[in-house]
Amino acid sequence: MEQKYVMAAIDAALKASEEILSIYEDPASDFEIERKADNSPLTIADRKAHEAIVAVLSKTPFPILSEEGKHLDYEVRRKWDTLWIVDPLDGTKEFIKRNGEFTVNIALVQDSVPVIGVIYVPVKRILYFAVEGVGAYKCSGLVGLEDDTVTLKQMIEDSERLPLDDPRDHFIVVASRSHLSPETEEYIADLRKKKRGGIELISRGSSMKICLVAEGEADVYPRFAPTMEWDTAAGHAIARAAGMEVYQAGKDEPLRYNKEDLLNPWFIVEPKREH
Repeated sequence: MEQKYVMAAIDAALKASEEILSIYEDPASDFEIERKADNSPLTIADRKAHEAIVAVLSKTPFPILSEEGKHLDYEVRRKWDTLWIVDPLDGTKEFIKRNGEFTVNIALVQDSVPVIGVIYVPVKRILYFAVEGVGAYKCSGLVGLEDDTVTLKQMIEDSERLPLDDPRDHFIVVASRSHLSPETEEYIADLRKKKRGGIELISRGSSMKICLVAEGEADVYPRFAPTMEWDTAAGHAIARAAGMEVYQAGKDEPLRYNKEDLLNPWFIVEPKREH
């Protein structure tokens, strides 16, 4: 996969972040919160981030499937062997709560598999990026790529490869801050029995949960509650490139993308299983 597409995704994520932070950090800002059909919130930041991303990615040859864009019929989408899957502001509830746990998610999906992933955490200025066959990386303190001559090689040199080498002596489960379902709680309770209670439970918002497993900062992320393809595609690419996988719950099969129904099945993010 050409490096220009990775750099385009990084550029798009940073431009979206600028739009998001201009609203988030303005004390006089009205988030202009609306409710979508499923009662989930939508803010002006979601819309402006979407516009910023589309402005960059529309220069590539690939169509864009964005949470905030128009969702074309499957009869059209099924012909797309390569496409961008985008969540301009993942964790809108966290954005509204002003807890900083929201992200910009951009993935390039090829034949239903995410091969490039970019996740940017605007408040923390942390960038995660991954390319199939190259690896997954974390770059901290990134402000912007003002210089258009920055290459993927330079980005990699300035980043840490995932998973990080950070040994620990206990098992960590990461779970959703806003969507902890009874089924997830049951899964965690079963883990406690298997691990004889020696597990730590941590909560995060948005796609940061998948990134924590990719980093090796958590061992597993169970999600037995609804998510959409744009919630997971970028994180899935990062997890895969870090030696992890996003498995459909109860199966050995990973999540697939650009399906007729864009709703994900329940899933578990964990190290790749040996067969």
